[in-house]
Amino acid sequence: MSENVVHLHKPTDSPTDDAAPTVLTVVPDAPPAAPVPLWVRSGRAVRSAVTHEATKTTARAVARHGLYTFNGGRIVARRTWDGKTGARYERMIRTAEAAGNLEAAEEWEERLQRFRAARHHRRMDLLHSPVEAAKGIAVGTGVSIGVLVALGVVMAINNHDVTDVITPLRATIDFIALLIRIVQVVWGPALTIGPFLALLALWTVGSKQQAAPQWALPANVRNGEGEPITPSIVVKALRDLGVPALRNAIKEMGDAGASMLGPIRIAGCGVEVDVTLPSGVSTNEVQGKRRKLAENLTRHEHEVFITIPTAARTVRLWVADSGALDEPIGPSPLVTDETLTANYKTGKAPWGQDLRGDAAQISLFQRHLLITGLSNQGKTAALRSLALWLALDRSVQFWTADLKGVGDWRFMDGIADVLIQGPTDDHVIQATEMAEAAVDEMNRRLQARQSDPTAVFPPLIVIVDEAQVAFMCPAKDEENRPYGGSKATSRYFMAVRKIHNQGRAVDVLMWQGTQDPTNDNLPKLVREGAHTRASLALGTEQQARMALGDKAVDGGAAPNLLRPGLDKGTLVVASDGIAIPAGQASITVRTHYIDDDAAEALAERAKALRNGITTLHVVDNDREVRDPRADIASVVGTDTRVLTQDVLKRLAVLAPDVYGKWSFIDLKRVLDGTGAEPYKSDGRMVIGRDRLARALADRDETGSASASE
Repeated sequence: MSENVVHLHKPTDSPTDDAAPTVLTVVPDAPPAAPVPLWVRSGRAVRSAVTHEATKTTARAVARHGLYTFNGGRIVARRTWDGKTGARYERMIRTAEAAGNLEAAEEWEERLQRFRAARHHRRMDLLHSPVEAAKGIAVGTGVSIGVLVALGVVMAINNHDVTDVITPLRATIDFIALLIRIVQVVWGPALTIGPFLALLALWTVGSKQQAAPQWALPANVRNGEGEPITPSIVVKALRDLGVPALRNAIKEMGDAGASMLGPIRIAGCGVEVDVTLPSGVSTNEVQGKRRKLAENLTRHEHEVFITIPTAARTVRLWVADSGALDEPIGPSPLVTDETLTANYKTGKAPWGQDLRGDAAQISLFQRHLLITGLSNQGKTAALRSLALWLALDRSVQFWTADLKGVGDWRFMDGIADVLIQGPTDDHVIQATEMAEAAVDEMNRRLQARQSDPTAVFPPLIVIVDEAQVAFMCPAKDEENRPYGGSKATSRYFMAVRKIHNQGRAVDVLMWQGTQDPTNDNLPKLVREGAHTRASLALGTEQQARMALGDKAVDGGAAPNLLRPGLDKGTLVVASDGIAIPAGQASITVRTHYIDDDAAEALAERAKALRNGITTLHVVDNDREVRDPRADIASVVGTDTRVLTQDVLKRLAVLAPDVYGKWSFIDLKRVLDGTGAEPYKSDGRMVIGRDRLARALADRDETGSASASE
């Protein structure tokens, strides 16, 4: 139901507004204007947007194809000019002179002279060619007529008709007339179609060269994903890098910068090229613009690596195929080859692949190891893959502390002589005492080496994963000495430093894995004591310098540019134990991942080689590592012979945590090869006192044995 509206107004014909009476008028309310439906407005906006986008697409297409034709004509004209003149040779001469290569300049000068001489000879031939052509035509015509007449004579004689003499001439004339008629018919359309065919040819040349601005190219070409790397693309990327000296030098070069580039070589899942920079441009100016260079090459930052080779004023660019680094590498040879063996001294561990796709193998012989990176980037997997390979050498001993304690190293049970697993202060204390026991073993070996310089010792690998937990431990001993920290009184720190200083000489090696390095959780003296330093993804360049050292980072190593989560297992390695291209200070390795099931299978192979090892899961509080042979001698005492069962019982009483679960197999393993092996006496297995004493004496003289528990 409509409502009425009351309007108050004054008559317009009143003499004055003030005198005019106010009139009350009731006007029926007019219906309001219908609102525009929302879907109509939305459709209008969409239609406008579609039209606008269609207009832009059409304009780009028109501009693109027009420029293809125009620039195709320029390209053809340039090629024609180069073919007719010595412009190409002159450009190469200027380039060689700019590069200081006088021999190449002289060679191109000789080629230019030969080209000019040949061109002059052709031009002189053209002066005599009309006369020679006229003579040739006259002679050819006369001979042809003579042949046709002779043919007609033969036909006339054969047919007995004199008119056949001119029949061949008449047929030839008719054929020429037919050709003339054909040309007359085709000539008109050819004049019409010919220009279009020429334009089509020019368009084809321009489209193949993509001779149009970026904004006019199709979307898939503008994005450039997967665009192959060519010399022109590399030079253009360098020119647009924002280095004025480099840009100006490229503009002044006669070959537009092509002489800077070495050959582009296929290198694994990408290409590699050496770039000789012009005078006035330093290598660090290019290194500092890695992201911009990658974008100029239509790549992501992580797909471009810049290193410094041996040649002066040269940078080496490795550019990955688009998306190739996101593809996983194959399984480890440790998993696929069950016959693979290890040799601590001469072998190399299969760690992964470098960026060129070649196998990355690393020597572990007498090298302390440090692997660091952000959390959950593959540090433990990279570290334990080396341990799994080395475990296949039965001569190598392992003492392992996993300060994360989630079972990543449980496969070492039965391989390692010591295995500590847990993140608490108590576990740190045990790991510290393990490291100090390794120092004691190192000192014992050094003393033995002094008395016998030829003494040989089995390798002892001391592994501490999540070592930052040890460095940050606040616990102190009864003498108020801290277990963590980096002071001269810090027990773990000092044990690691001592092993770094002298352990390599007697094959006592320290392997550490840490995360998110700082000066507090990875002291400077510790990280610089490692011979092999590897880093996964890090947050900052400062952390990269902590992990790898200044030399590696200044040489192009950039673990801080790896993508956390996406580049899991990718390491930047600085070590003399792995093959690094000449002139580089580091190499990037994509490591093989060995999962828990495969690790267990490899561990079983290693255990089979080792003939059973009893793993200690704690370290005695007195920080002494048990010497099984000495303990056996002590429980045998003065008895001439003791039954093996009695020896096991006495050992269990002496150190129940160590020997409580020992069996005859463990006893035999410790004494195998010493000359004091258990033997039968009156039908029962016994251990002889004299034989055991001689074995201990021989060991002390050679210094070739080591404490195993």
